[in-house]
Amino acid sequence: MNIFDILGPVMVGPSSSHTAGATKIGLTARKLLAEKPIKADIYLHGSFAATGVGHGTDKALIAGILGMQADDMRIPHSFEVAKEEGLAFSIQNKNLKEAHPNTALIEIEGEQGRTLKIQASSLGGGRIMVNKIDDIDVNFSGEYNTLIIHNVDQPGHVAEVTSLLAHKGVNVANMHLYRDRRGGYACMVIEIDQQMPQSGLDWLKRVEGIIKVTYFNREVD
Repeated sequence: MNIFDILGPVMVGPSSSHTAGATKIGLTARKLLAEKPIKADIYLHGSFAATGVGHGTDKALIAGILGMQADDMRIPHSFEVAKEEGLAFSIQNKNLKEAHPNTALIEIEGEQGRTLKIQASSLGGGRIMVNKIDDIDVNFSGEYNTLIIHNVDQPGHVAEVTSLLAHKGVNVANMHLYRDRRGGYACMVIEIDQQMPQSGLDWLKRVEGIIKVTYFNREVD
């Protein structure tokens, strides 16, 4: 436990889970997209849907997508900022199966045509957990730089990726493997201690059987 688990984050209120956490979810979606967002469709589940408007959850999610941190004084005016920056968005409620009560599903599109679907939950104290990316279970916190690799479930991909990380001097903090079925669609979620070099990302995108490479850089807004 650290001091933020007790005191909570520095933030624009009123709620660390409904406001600060929601801002972080939006910001995480922006970082994963890795380009300027131009469109976002947001679906609120559970408590986010029931009390989100009163807590400013809707404005906080948009603020994060625009690149704002939880202590940004512009959060209550994020809808206006979105209009100024050319971000089109929609927000509605949706019942998500087996989801945490404070959950948002975001479908986001960038100016270069990249798209991303992310489902994440707010756990309190400004902490979040990303639960799904493009409908594949992932579960990572955003506290580490994170590499997400979607690939065909075939032998050799894990070895190729970990060998590349070793070659680039990148240490693995945590690694989780997911797949929808044997020989089907798989996903690697690798939390790392260092930055992933762009040359490594470019190499991974060219590997046969790797469908999509997404990189979460926690140090970049």
